[in-house]
Amino acid sequence: MKAVEIKKDIYWVGAVDWAVRDFHGYETPRGTTYNNYLIMDDEITLIDTVKYDFAEYTIKNISGVVDPARIKNVIINHIENDHVTSLDRIMDLAPNATIYISEKGKKGLDRFFDLSRWNMKTVKTGDTITIGKRTLEFLETPMLHWPDSMVTYAREDKVLFSQDAFGQHIASAARFDDEFEISESVAKLEDSVIDYYANILMPFGQMIKNKIAEIQTKGLEIDMIAPDHGLIWRKDPGKVLNMYLDMANGKARESVAIIYDTMWQSTEKMAVPIAEGIRAEGLDCRVIKLRATPTSVAIKEFWKCRGTLIGSPTLNNILYPSVAEFLTHIRGLRPKNRIIGAFGSFGWGGGAVKEAYDVFKSMGLQTVEPGIQIAYRPSPTDEEACFEFGRNFARQVSEYHKGF
Repeated sequence: MKAVEIKKDIYWVGAVDWAVRDFHGYETPRGTTYNNYLIMDDEITLIDTVKYDFAEYTIKNISGVVDPARIKNVIINHIENDHVTSLDRIMDLAPNATIYISEKGKKGLDRFFDLSRWNMKTVKTGDTITIGKRTLEFLETPMLHWPDSMVTYAREDKVLFSQDAFGQHIASAARFDDEFEISESVAKLEDSVIDYYANILMPFGQMIKNKIAEIQTKGLEIDMIAPDHGLIWRKDPGKVLNMYLDMANGKARESVAIIYDTMWQSTEKMAVPIAEGIRAEGLDCRVIKLRATPTSVAIKEFWKCRGTLIGSPTLNNILYPSVAEFLTHIRGLRPKNRIIGAFGSFGWGGGAVKEAYDVFKSMGLQTVEPGIQIAYRPSPTDEEACFEFGRNFARQVSEYHKGF
């Protein structure tokens, strides 16, 4: 792709990664992009770089607009590998450029490169630089989603360069939200926002609310949000801000996800009448088998639903490994405002359901107890018990949902 002018004299100069499906363990079935931006002003300024493997793409895109040697400023909003590891290639072409970065960003960057050869300036919230007709203002956003993170606001253009915040993992020929909505769909775009939030930003809901409030208090007018992944928000940047606020405030569907795995189909057979019981109470229900579904998709469905039932057979008196792995992911994401329960099958000795509840409680989640366990194969009587278990869980979810 070539550089794309997103506002007068501001260019997207990033790269599209159509092929990536494993993004540090997070499945990306739609690929992703590594976005960075070039501002043509008296002092030519580059905002962020790209993943090292894509350095040639961004250099080619920049060169299509200007000789990279003329770059005066390089702003690093975030030092994660997919945004900073081609910095040395850029600095080889623009050795006299000054790098602007947060203090924590500089400390982290020192672990990637020898910084002694580069001009470095650290910035903090409220600091500005004037690059000609434009003023760029910095706002630190620590733990959104790394300690070094910050965003850059172009005052005159009303563009917020938001690094990873408000991004999506979508590889597309479209660069803007409105283009993607026409070529694909609004639903796909919204689903990608939820997927990204659930898998990456779930632990940071309160910080997200605080930073959005800070942006609003500062009175920053935003015509465009330009993230480091996915589509640029130009049609309605307020939409993604509101989606983030909704998710940070715990918004979820009054519905249930059944997320399970199975050895000899006994736990799977339990999931069917449980789902029927949930449906009998009028709630939507999604049934997800872990070994047939990318983990990131299961996490997204967990996050969409107010209630989740975890199903696991007992193996060696503990959780089935794929279920234990999923709960490890969820535990790290520190979910809130969700209600959860467990079910499963066992042979000569149980343990999986008990261990699942131990994990739920360690996360501080609201639980529906007791779960339900079936020995060996579910009988017709057991299936009726599963149906009632599903009905009761659905009623508990509806009651809990009234609090939001």
